[in-house]
Amino acid sequence: MATVFSHVVAGFAISTVGNAPASRPRVFLAAALCAAAPDLDVVTVWFGVPWGHVLGHRGITHSLAFAALLASVVTATAFRGRGRLGLWLVLFLATASHGVLDAMTDGGYGIAFFSPFNNTRLFLPWRPLEVAPIGVRGFFSRWGWDVLMSEVVYIWLPVTLLLVIVYRIRGKRSRPVQNPPQDTSKTRF
Repeated sequence: MATVFSHVVAGFAISTVGNAPASRPRVFLAAALCAAAPDLDVVTVWFGVPWGHVLGHRGITHSLAFAALLASVVTATAFRGRGRLGLWLVLFLATASHGVLDAMTDGGYGIAFFSPFNNTRLFLPWRPLEVAPIGVRGFFSRWGWDVLMSEVVYIWLPVTLLLVIVYRIRGKRSRPVQNPPQDTSKTRF
């Protein structure tokens, strides 16, 4: 899996790119939490659920159906007013980004993108991210450092570049057009 930090960064980026300025802090928080939420499935290990099971890690909570359900619940309970379809789409993409990032790692059992309809575990063809250790001890090791460095290169830097581009485009669109100063003096020939 990618680290929770990178999932949150992806959720933040998706909310930034896809949302209008209204109520941004709440949308940022909701998207970040939605992007991190699928990893709550690691608690199933404590209850004896095997890794490859549909309820195990990278199972149904990493699916597109779960992303749609979570986006629906969060949109219905935490947000009111207009623009809810756009907000739902942002939250859906933020949640779905979790599975996409995990499918780009070099380890694990794959992602059950189409669960509960099809529980086949899949990876993406391009897998540049090192799979993250589960647990705090593994995270503070050479392995954890290598994971963070791969995420900086393949997630954080592209996200930063994307956000810079988006902010520049939005900045140009929101600037008022300045008219050249008018010469109020009379012209003499």
